[in-house]
Amino acid sequence: MKTTCAVLISLTLSGCVAATSSLTITTRNVQGFSEQIPATLLKPDGAGPLAAIMIMHDCSGLGPRSSGSPLRWARQLVENGYVILMPDSFSTRGHAGGVCTNPSPSRNDVAPARRAADAYAALAYLRMLPFVDKERIGLMGGSHGGLTTLSAMVLPESDKEPLAREKRAGFRAAVALYPSCAARLGNWRAVRPAGASGPVFDYAGVYKTVAPLLILIGESDDWTSAEPCRKLADSARKAQYPVSIKVYPGAHHAFDSNNPINFNPARVNGNSPTGRGATTGGDAKAWEDSVREVIAFFGRHLGKAQPW
Repeated sequence: MKTTCAVLISLTLSGCVAATSSLTITTRNVQGFSEQIPATLLKPDGAGPLAAIMIMHDCSGLGPRSSGSPLRWARQLVENGYVILMPDSFSTRGHAGGVCTNPSPSRNDVAPARRAADAYAALAYLRMLPFVDKERIGLMGGSHGGLTTLSAMVLPESDKEPLAREKRAGFRAAVALYPSCAARLGNWRAVRPAGASGPVFDYAGVYKTVAPLLILIGESDDWTSAEPCRKLADSARKAQYPVSIKVYPGAHHAFDSNNPINFNPARVNGNSPTGRGATTGGDAKAWEDSVREVIAFFGRHLGKAQPW
């Protein structure tokens, strides 16, 4: 796995000094050819071996239009002793401004199922770092990155599936923030009228995860509805797969952002009868609770971030 490091700087984060590196990671594009994508690495003080968490960005990317949520989580988690890696799936693939309002087929080049390959390429990179504990690496993402997380964690149905080998020896645990649980994931799927956008009317199959998974979502989310995630988690638990969920009353999509609540009619939204329009915005109470939930969850499944 080739990597190129550059731009080593320091960030002061509430008394914790984190070294931040910009680098590139070798992954594969939709045609299966090797390509490089940028990534950002944050390392807290300590020689290690340290637990690490990978953060997959949302549909706004990590560029100038970013929601800010990925970096907010990165700062929070590095303060708690975790190494953080944030791959950028968009900027070198022609989507530096994100895909939140882009309905064209070109957005399929960075579809969540395809971004799962970026996650596993980045996992291989993390495992080469001498200060990272190779067996204690978690995954998380919000919205587009949340669905990427679900795609990366779904149990392969056969060893011939893409990423089957990587998944079976992959992430120790994962957190999906307000993902689209109405997507097809393994043999789990939500059912809509043929060829139509709008609300789901039925569900089929079981979401099977390769490792413990936590879903956090807002009850008032009109972009990626909470109900499909409840159904997904219920079906998984009944089949003895470790999926848990917490729903925040009154919280909208991107409740973990620091942005005001805003309805944007241009956002591509499969849950809307028109296929467009969604509300996003931060919720201070949901954010504070989600930080506690995420730190506790990764603490249970990755162990203490620092070895001491």
